[in-house]
Amino acid sequence: MVRKKEAPIKLPPPSRKGKISIEEAISKRRSFRRFRAQPLSLAQLSQLLWSAQGITGTGGRRAVPSAGATYPLEIFVVISEQGIENLAAGIYHYDVDNHSLSLHMKGDLRQKLADTALGQSFIANCPVNMVVCALHPRTAYRYGRRGERYVHMEVGHVGQDVSLQAVALGLAAVMVGAFEDEEVEKVLKLEEQIKPLYIIPIGKAV
Repeated sequence: MVRKKEAPIKLPPPSRKGKISIEEAISKRRSFRRFRAQPLSLAQLSQLLWSAQGITGTGGRRAVPSAGATYPLEIFVVISEQGIENLAAGIYHYDVDNHSLSLHMKGDLRQKLADTALGQSFIANCPVNMVVCALHPRTAYRYGRRGERYVHMEVGHVGQDVSLQAVALGLAAVMVGAFEDEEVEKVLKLEEQIKPLYIIPIGKAV
C-alpha cells in the first residue's frame, strides 16, 4: 500500500512592514533561554521562516545574502504539541518557493533534540526550534573549498535575521551551536549530504 503523503501547509503571507524600527530591534536583541509554555501563531512562524530564507524579490532572491545565489540552506522546524496554534507536533520542512511547510516527521521530538545538544533543557521547553541545515555542495561546486566559509557566513546572516524578527514579534530566541552533528542528523532523519549548523529555540520569554 502506498502511504498517503500529507498535503503542504500554506503559510500566511509575511508582513513587509513592522511596528518597531530596525534600530530598536538591534538594541533589544538578547539571547533568552527561558520560555513560557505558550503557543505561537502560524502567522508568527510564517514571519520567522520568511526572515530566515523567504523570497523578497524577483528571480527568487531571498532574505539573506548568499554567495553566487547558490542558496545552500534548508530549514526544519521542530514543533511541540500545541507549540503552534492549530498545527500538530512534528518536524516540518520549509518550502521556500511556495512559502509552505511539509510534514517531515510526526511527534514531539524536542527532548531528543535537546539530548543531542549536550542536554540544553531549554530546547525541550520552548514551543519551536528552528534547525538550519546546509547542502554544502550547492555552494562548493562553484567556489570549491572556500564555499564552506561562504555557507557559514550565510547561516550567520540567518541567525541575525531571525533574532531581529523575533524581537519585532515580541518573541525571544537564542542561537545554539553546541550539539552532536551526527545525532541531530539521526533525530531529524536528514539525507546524507544535509548537515545541521544551527538550532534556534524560539518562544515567549519568561
